[in-house]
Amino acid sequence: MKTNLLPAVKLTVLALIILCVIYPATIWGIAQFVPNKGKGETVLKNGKVVGYKLIGQSFTQDKYFNSRPSAVAYNAAGSAGSNKGPSNPDYLAEVQARIDTFLVHNPTVNKADIPAELVTASGSGLDPHLSPEGAKIQIARIAKIRNLSADALNKLVDEHTEKPFLGPQVVNVLEINLALDGVK
Repeated sequence: MKTNLLPAVKLTVLALIILCVIYPATIWGIAQFVPNKGKGETVLKNGKVVGYKLIGQSFTQDKYFNSRPSAVAYNAAGSAGSNKGPSNPDYLAEVQARIDTFLVHNPTVNKADIPAELVTASGSGLDPHLSPEGAKIQIARIAKIRNLSADALNKLVDEHTEKPFLGPQVVNVLEINLALDGVK
């Protein structure tokens, strides 16, 4: 027993030192050299932090582009999906309620045309992006409420569409809504 116990204790202490002290200190040190010191990319309006670029926020007013639903009420401390499958009756009822709500606020949209991202939460529950299609389907509602032309809003969506080297094109909902407030 002594021959196994001493090496196990040494290995445990070594792992604790590496994983609980050295590794976190290294990551913290590296973070001090990136923008905002590793605290996330903030979005500013009039010099005030209004959100984070990579954390979704709730936008439900009709004058804004709606966000993707969140399974965690947009709480970044508890990132998670709903863990309910597509055959779960509670999940199906929740999605149907989101569809019904979306159609009430967007009466010109057909149910079949609603992108899934507007009625289903992402895996993390914090997705800050919509597809360009998810943003453009909301244009008629926003144009009517803000008394803007659909062409101006289409141009705004195109200007705020991020086109990564790999992966799908996305629109950051917080950034486009801040830009929308600046459109006259």
